Amino acid sequence: MDVNLVLFKKDGSKKNFSLPSSITIVGRRHDCDLCIPLMVVSRRHCQMSLNNESLKIRDLESHGGTFLNGNRISEATVQAGDYITIGPLTFLLQIDGEPKNIVPPQQPKTTPAPKKPPAQKAPANDLSGSFPELELDDSDSFLAELEDI
Repeated sequence: MDVNLVLFKKDGSKKNFSLPSSITIVGRRHDCDLCIPLMVVSRRHCQMSLNNESLKIRDLESHGGTFLNGNRISEATVQAGDYITIGPLTFLLQIDGEPKNIVPPQQPKTTPAPKKPPAQKAPANDLSGSFPELELDDSDSFLAELEDI
């Protein structure tokens, strides 16, 4: 079985990643099979296990979760055409060249948020602004691949 994860970049381009072995660990650590050096990705985020008949994905108790077709999972069997989201990145699963037509996932239609009253100073114990959405781990060469994502 030939399995690829197709990453959708902001500029509309795509990047393919082949699963290197029958068990692939995805995470932020350098020794992961697929290293995603973003702080919102756990050190060992998820595991993909391939056998002759199926591909399973298992969340490795990641902080942000692993999502399959928009739903948070702890473990699931995945199929060609499924979308896997790890941190801010979404991949399309392609198995043996299927699906041939690779399209990004549909973004939910949003309506403008109602106008908010002027902001008030947050209480001292409010941590909502202390976690940047994407904080890069600058120690990995994979950063060059992610710069335009």
